[in-house]
Amino acid sequence: MTQAHIGVIGVGTMGSALALNFAEKGQDVALWNLELSAVDRLIASAGGLAARLQRCETLADLVAALPAPRAIVLMIPAGAPVDQTIAALRPLLSAGDTIIDGGNSDFRDTMIRTTTLEKAGLSYLGIGVSGGAEGARRGPSMMVGGTSSSYSRMAPILEAIAARYDGDPCVAHLGPDGAGHFVKTVHNGIEYADMQMIAEVYGMMRDGEGLAASDIAPVFRSWNRGPLESYLIEVTAEVLGTKDPQTGDDMVDLIVDQAGQKGTGRWTVIEALRMGQAVSIIEAAVGARVMSAQKSTRKRAARVLVPAGTDTMSPVAEHDLQSALIVGRVLAYAQGFEILAAGSKEFNWSLDFARIAEIWRAGCIIRSAMLDDIATAFRSPRPAGHLVLSDHFIPLLTTHIAGLRRVVSAAALKGLPVPALAAALSWFDMIRQERGTSDLIQAQRDYFGAHSFERVDADGSHHGPWHSG
Repeated sequence: MTQAHIGVIGVGTMGSALALNFAEKGQDVALWNLELSAVDRLIASAGGLAARLQRCETLADLVAALPAPRAIVLMIPAGAPVDQTIAALRPLLSAGDTIIDGGNSDFRDTMIRTTTLEKAGLSYLGIGVSGGAEGARRGPSMMVGGTSSSYSRMAPILEAIAARYDGDPCVAHLGPDGAGHFVKTVHNGIEYADMQMIAEVYGMMRDGEGLAASDIAPVFRSWNRGPLESYLIEVTAEVLGTKDPQTGDDMVDLIVDQAGQKGTGRWTVIEALRMGQAVSIIEAAVGARVMSAQKSTRKRAARVLVPAGTDTMSPVAEHDLQSALIVGRVLAYAQGFEILAAGSKEFNWSLDFARIAEIWRAGCIIRSAMLDDIATAFRSPRPAGHLVLSDHFIPLLTTHIAGLRRVVSAAALKGLPVPALAAALSWFDMIRQERGTSDLIQAQRDYFGAHSFERVDADGSHHGPWHSG
């Protein structure tokens, strides 16, 4: 067999796209898939790149096709399939070979696999690959975790296939073991929040204003030329403006309102709660997808529960809807980076938040114009280290928060659900409230559980006189 430069195991949608990306950048790629017919289909459709794609009958053939030190990319479902493939590969590999997991693996699994394989003399990289199939094919954003030496060997080939922003490759070594997959998980949590808030604003225009999808599309198109410029706003405008070729109706109106999820948003919330972080916007977005799956229950409830709203909703200004999305996006990013900060501290990763923002500027799903400002904010002094307290975002939030208030208020009166936008507003008001209401909660805890509390006028722990009489 002729020698290839890199191996790819798994040629589903993402694996196929990544393999073609490698080939286009001058790499000869050895391919293996559990169903070899998928490899045949890929090669048959690759056109001029087919000469750089090599079909391997077995894992042993794939390993034999690669010169030492070998580099093999796994593009297979997370969990047991990754462990099973690694177990099959290990006896075939030599010291210094590198296994790269490019799937959406749980970062805790990546930490375990890294330790195990490094002890065996093998290198392991966990890479979060964002951008969907198109990104994988044309240039993804990649978040890398593993040893510096392992990354150094792979950096040239990864930088070659990565998306670029003003010439800067959107790939970086973020830290050891599971750091890359952790950052990708949080990226997806932010993605959930952004998509949900966009959907809520669409719902306000559709159900509150009675606008057709094709009438809403130009609004999103215009927003994509301003502060909200981003891939998701661009996609939204495209989707809302698309007609069904069979019926001529707006395509989105023919889609069942049940959103799927692969678990990364839920993982973000779970890890945030483990680390004691408040991620109410992301949590609301995950909950909304769960609720969307309860279609039969919602249909029944729509017929028997009280009328949706008690007041006629006043028209909501377009600029208020835009402001709501601007504030919501800032706060969703802020929550995401707080999780990253907590994870970096807990696992001693020393994550570079500015660099993370930079590699998200192209290739990934949450890429937006706002990320340049976020990178700048993280390279500047910030009171308490929080994104919303940066010199750039304070005036932006001050300018647009009234629009978010009006949108959430109008939605509540009309009975339109905006869980993520409402969570964003509540989180904003909580973080800006110097004296909250947790004094009462502490009093309650002390009353029934003697948990004690701190006083504002004295040091130490104290108990109340609840039971003295």
